[in-house]
Amino acid sequence: MDWAKHGKSSLVHETPGPSTYASKFANPWVDLKMFQDDAVYTYSDDYPYEGFDEDYAYDEDEYEDDSYDASLVESEYNYSLSSKFDNLGIPPCVEPSLPWMQKAEIANKSKPTKIVDAKIEEKYKAFKQFDTVDDHSDHYYSKPELRNVQVVKKPSKDWAKCIQHEWKVLRKDLPDTIFVRAYEDRMDLLRAVIMGPAGTPYHDGLFFFDIYFPPQYPNVPPMVNYRAGGLRLNPNLYACGKVCLSLLNTWTGSGCEKWNPSNSTMLQVLVSIQALVLNAKPYFNEPGYAMQANTAHGEKKSLTYNEDTFLLSCRTMLYSLRNPPKNFEDFVAGHFRKYGHNILVACRAYLEGAQVGCLAGDGVQDVDEGDKSCSVRFKQSLKRLFEELLMEFTAKGADCDKFLNEKAGAGPSTVAADTTLRL
Repeated sequence: MDWAKHGKSSLVHETPGPSTYASKFANPWVDLKMFQDDAVYTYSDDYPYEGFDEDYAYDEDEYEDDSYDASLVESEYNYSLSSKFDNLGIPPCVEPSLPWMQKAEIANKSKPTKIVDAKIEEKYKAFKQFDTVDDHSDHYYSKPELRNVQVVKKPSKDWAKCIQHEWKVLRKDLPDTIFVRAYEDRMDLLRAVIMGPAGTPYHDGLFFFDIYFPPQYPNVPPMVNYRAGGLRLNPNLYACGKVCLSLLNTWTGSGCEKWNPSNSTMLQVLVSIQALVLNAKPYFNEPGYAMQANTAHGEKKSLTYNEDTFLLSCRTMLYSLRNPPKNFEDFVAGHFRKYGHNILVACRAYLEGAQVGCLAGDGVQDVDEGDKSCSVRFKQSLKRLFEELLMEFTAKGADCDKFLNEKAGAGPSTVAADTTLRL
């Protein structure tokens, strides 16, 4: 079965919904001030959500507990990261320039040294596109009663048969860039990860979604929660986890744009998210700005939006590396071991002025020389993220030698002498 054709039938008339873009965003974890300047966007939540069942409504306030604790993450991260790099052969003059190397206390040396898992690549290659697992403790809908959704208590035979059919379709027709895990003892749950498409500000990123099949399924669509980590990187993906898409009945639509119990599938939902939501110009996903497409003003706004989106995508990478979802730990480590070099190449190109999203596979630049336009604000923010990504990718065994050596070569003139105690 050609999954692209299968998905296209639902994509032709599919409508991604809008949302409010948070133009002011500050987080002490990465100390980025990329959204503290004058607001670039003025999205409004005044759009009517017609045909939006109350059962599927989201209350932003109900999901405050789902964002990561920035101070806790940084504290735990700084406590262990310095020892993680002891056996990685990082050039001596690189270490003192890194904030976690500066903050690590001598007492932390007593903690067991972490080294690169030599089997990361092996486990990554063995990771199946679809498989069943047991542990669902960190799944968003693990306890559906806490999410104000109807609990599947005594599933009907028809319901179970539909879910089994979904499993069969996913196992057979998933594209290479989407991976799914089902749960042996909880047929109402799924977890999926979608790789960000090339040529978009989401390239090489990992985006996780927790899925719930309510007892009325397939008469109603599945419920999908994006594991946002508190970050808003798309008009359709709320910081609280809401996924705004007409196929999910979380945005207006009509006819084949909406969920059809007879022929809509979970595969169509995942392909729609990848193709329509994680696209090259997400700025225009907002209906209020769709009419600005192909205008000088709209394209300029879109470029700025892509810059902010890539920064948030990088932060999402760091969040996933430090807090990988259960049953995807090996996949996350292996993915960034494989693609870490390309991501750093892209970051370097963007720092030199290339437009975000202009790179195609293997870090090959695909843009005219005259198309360089990244803002100063973007470059300043990306420089900090580059340092964190470099160290995280190095810890996973990615090919980072070029960047580490460059940093070592510049070290004597920019950082203090190496006084790190090595045993």
